[in-house]
Amino acid sequence: MPDDFTQLARKTIETYIKQGSVIDVPKPLPKDMEKRAGVFVSLHKFDELRGCIGTFAPTKENIAKEIITMAIEAATEDPRFEPVGESELTDLDISVDVLDPPEPISDISQLDPKIYGVIVSRGMRRGLLLPDLEGVDTAEYQVEIAKRKAGIFDDGPIQLQRFKVTRHH
Repeated sequence: MPDDFTQLARKTIETYIKQGSVIDVPKPLPKDMEKRAGVFVSLHKFDELRGCIGTFAPTKENIAKEIITMAIEAATEDPRFEPVGESELTDLDISVDVLDPPEPISDISQLDPKIYGVIVSRGMRRGLLLPDLEGVDTAEYQVEIAKRKAGIFDDGPIQLQRFKVTRHH
């Protein structure tokens, strides 16, 4: 059964795709959406990724507004995919990840890809990978994917941060 987080993301996407309008934040605002946090919205269609956009740090005044913004971007702005069409709406599986604040770590041994997401940085380059992704079973592989996302293709020095998420399906 979808929870408030995924219901809000679905309603946002459906309204935006069908009517071209952005929904308002729910009133009253659910208590668990009042705080600020980074949020990722992931879309899957027939078990294949269809869009995923988010932010590791909060950019909006509350989680609800963050979900609304990221849901629209995941459906329409992910550069890897064409925008979601109205005919696809019923086939979408939606998840919402609410991120805990990232914490710096000193080395890869402090990661567990099933528990922690990772942020890899060097200078202005930054790549993020969410935790508990299918096929990502080692910290080394998790970091390698995040490095590629950051555009880091060598073995030079990097900074690592880890974070936990609360995943809503």
